[in-house]
Order: sequence, then C-alpha cells, then structure tokens
Amino acid sequence: MITRLQKIISDSGFCSRRKAEELIGKNAVKVNGHTASVGDKADPDKDIITVWGERLDTKSVRLRYIKLYKPRGYLTSMEDSHSEKLITDLLKGIPERVYPVGRLDKNSEGIILLTNDGAFANDITHPRKHIAKVYRVTVPSKVTEEQLAEMAAGIEIDKGVITQPCTINVLTEGQERTVLEFIITEGKNRQIRKMCGAVGLEVSRLKRTSVGGVKLGMLKPGEYKELTAEEMRTLRAAIGRGEASQRKKR
Repeated sequence: MITRLQKIISDSGFCSRRKAEELIGKNAVKVNGHTASVGDKADPDKDIITVWGERLDTKSVRLRYIKLYKPRGYLTSMEDSHSEKLITDLLKGIPERVYPVGRLDKNSEGIILLTNDGAFANDITHPRKHIAKVYRVTVPSKVTEEQLAEMAAGIEIDKGVITQPCTINVLTEGQERTVLEFIITEGKNRQIRKMCGAVGLEVSRLKRTSVGGVKLGMLKPGEYKELTAEEMRTLRAAIGRGEASQRKKR
C-alpha cells in the first residue's frame, strides 16, 4: 500500500514521525537508491527504504510501550557522537528498536516513555494534545509568592517565547530549600529550569514524576517496565481529553 514515507518509518519502530520528517529533510532517507523528500510516498511491501544507508525493516513488529526511570547523566537522544550515556543503553531486555517519547534533559531525572508506535508517540508529544506532565523541583532557597505567581501566569523564557499558564504547588518550604510541584501541558526545551531562572531561582534537582497520568511509581533509577493495560487506558484518555479541549477552542 502506498503510504507517506514518514509514516512508514515511524510504523517500523525506527523513530517517531516527527523525527522521520527531520531525517528526510537531512537527505538521510532513500527509496530504491533515490534520495527522498518530505511528502514522498512509498510502498513498504515493494520498495527498498534506507536510513543513513541502513535498510529499514518494514515487516510487522511487536508494539512496545515502556516507562523508564531516567537517571541523571543520561541523554534521551537516540544517537550521540560524543560517547555520552544514552537511555536506550538501559533497555537490554527489549529486542525491538524503541525510542523516547519527548525528552528530559541530561541533568534531570524521572519518568520517560519509550515506544515503537509512531502514531502513539505523536499523540503524546503533539502540542495540541496538552498532555499533562508533573515535575518535582528542588530549589536551594526560599521562594516568594511573587515568584510563584509570575511563573504560574506564564513567563518569557527566551526572546519572544512565553510559557503557557501552569499549576505550581509548594510541597515543602524553608529559608534554604523549597520543593515545588510543576504541572505543565507543554514541553519547551529546558522549560522549567528557564522558568525558574527567569525569576532568579536556581534548580538543584528536577524529577519528572508523571506523564499523562502515568506515574513513575516504585521504579528506581535505570529501571523500566512495560505499561499496564490500565496505564495505557489512562494515556489514551488523556489524549482524548486533549482532542476534546482543542475542538472546543475552534
């Protein structure tokens, strides 16, 4: 069946659909020896598709849905040229090629989802879905009500880049240490660290505890497990709520 190339690549489990589009844009994808362009289509049953010279396995694969406790010091990138530690190095028991859904910066820790289901990954990461993510943030100082209000209302973190309003709860507070809970529905690069920096706060620890209602639970750093049927239902419900919210805004 003739299908868009980025969908074929994501359905194979090689990477997400968005990443597939980036690879096509970098001239990394060829169909029957010819460099592909964004928007091209192919027949996965007949055409030979390669990514960086590696032939794509377009046969049906088992779909995997995993949650992992990413330790600090690991990258969520699939490939790195500087011999950094990658989270995929922790998935020794998973034969399928899975990739991270979204990102979590090197110095942060906590839950990250991995899958080889391109459509599912796209639903979780698409900005219009408004999937909630919860973070536990430790600040080595006192935090004022004014700082909290400014961050919660939406704040400029880069030139012309303003965050959406979010929920911030104070879990513990003191003169030398405050623990906050951020609940955000977007995923700008290093967003929470930049939000805190914009009001003069330093982040000493950042831990993501939940994505779309799926919690880190009792996992320890470096551990992972398959998502349960209940967790999958929770995520799909979150995706559905995001779609319903978007329709109301139209």
